[in-house]
Amino acid sequence: MSKNMKRSFKEKLALRNHLVKEALSEFLGTFILVALGCGAVAQSVLSRGELGGAPMISLGFAMAVTIAIYIAGGVSGGHINPAVTFAMCLSGKIRWIKFPVYVIAQFLGAFVGAAAVYWINYDLLMFYTGGKLTVTGVNKTAHIFATYPEEYLSVANGFSDQVMSTAILLLGIFAVFDPCNLPVPKGLEPIAIGLVIILLTSSMARNSGCAMNPARDLSPRLFTYFAGWGPEVFTAGHHFWWVPIVGPMVGAAIGTAIYMLFIELHHAPREPPQRSAEHEKYTLTNMEEEKSLHTSI
Repeated sequence: MSKNMKRSFKEKLALRNHLVKEALSEFLGTFILVALGCGAVAQSVLSRGELGGAPMISLGFAMAVTIAIYIAGGVSGGHINPAVTFAMCLSGKIRWIKFPVYVIAQFLGAFVGAAAVYWINYDLLMFYTGGKLTVTGVNKTAHIFATYPEEYLSVANGFSDQVMSTAILLLGIFAVFDPCNLPVPKGLEPIAIGLVIILLTSSMARNSGCAMNPARDLSPRLFTYFAGWGPEVFTAGHHFWWVPIVGPMVGAAIGTAIYMLFIELHHAPREPPQRSAEHEKYTLTNMEEEKSLHTSI
């Protein structure tokens, strides 16, 4: 009797709508990305480098991406980035109807993740700043949450930075998940993506922090606007705020086109492999999407 009641209770909680399940997955994955990634930045900044620095931030964000993909990958593909979702739609790997749902979930997850970083570090943040939350200056803290350009950086140069870094990110992602390229052992793809993040943040973060993710940047920036940093979060760096939003989307399109034109379109035809449910996990699509694609062919 009790087992039947428990099963019934679980069945009542279980969602039937695949798109809603995928949205929840993207929300949680992006929350993890921002909470842990920006948390690594907070620890470094608020300890004045004693508990971190550029290498620790790079590793922290990479591991945040890795664990976020492990958490969300089997349900939604673990995009955790509107630029990645955009690329998957452009390449035909997921349907466009999913694009707004995924992106909204990603932005909401990133906003809540930023709130978590603020809440966890509130006392230390007040101690570090003396209660004065600033975007610039010796005790600036807005860059814990969003990316800002260095003083020397022009908007055009910053835009090029975001386009190129995101294009390379997508090249790496397509390569890791391409079954016709050098295969990554199943279940290790999130680690491979984490290594790509380490590479990019180690080589292209000096100018403006290597955001490569509109949700990771805009949602925390919005949070800081409401939490006390004020409108300067949008006016700083010659109104730089739009660059980490538009740049990654352009870069995603370019990265997708390059991979398709240089690599994927030239693969020799091959028989589609027999896939188990376990095999389907950790792909940039998901099991329900793949089934629907096979059914429509």
